[in-house]
Amino acid sequence: MFTIASLISGCAVPFLSGYGTNGQSLEEFEYHVEEIFRLQNRMTSEVMMMLESEEAKKYQALMQAEQHMQQICADLNEYVSRDIDGLSSGLFLRRRVEKSAIDCEQAAMAIKPLLNP
Repeated sequence: MFTIASLISGCAVPFLSGYGTNGQSLEEFEYHVEEIFRLQNRMTSEVMMMLESEEAKKYQALMQAEQHMQQICADLNEYVSRDIDGLSSGLFLRRRVEKSAIDCEQAAMAIKPLLNP
C-alpha cells in the first residue's frame, strides 16, 4: 500500500511552521494524510454502492458532494496514483497535497450525513 512517508521525501528543510495547514510534525502530518486518503476512498465506495440501487435518483445532493470531493481530493489521488505506478510526484504536487489535505478531509466528511438520509 501507499506510504505517506514519501509524500515529503525530497524536502530537505522542514517548513518553519510545520507541515500542513495545522503546522503538524512530519509524522503527524503523514498519518493524517493517510487517514484522509482512506476516508475519501471509503466515502467513494459507499456512494458507489448506494448509487447502484434504484433509489439513486433521490440522491442528487450525494452525487454532487461526491463529485466535489473528487475535485478537492484530486491532488491526493494523483499523488497516490503516481506513487503506485512508481513515478515521481515532484515537489509541487507534494505541496499541493499538503495544502489541500484539510479541504479533502472536510469534503469527505460532508458526504457522511448524506449516506443515511
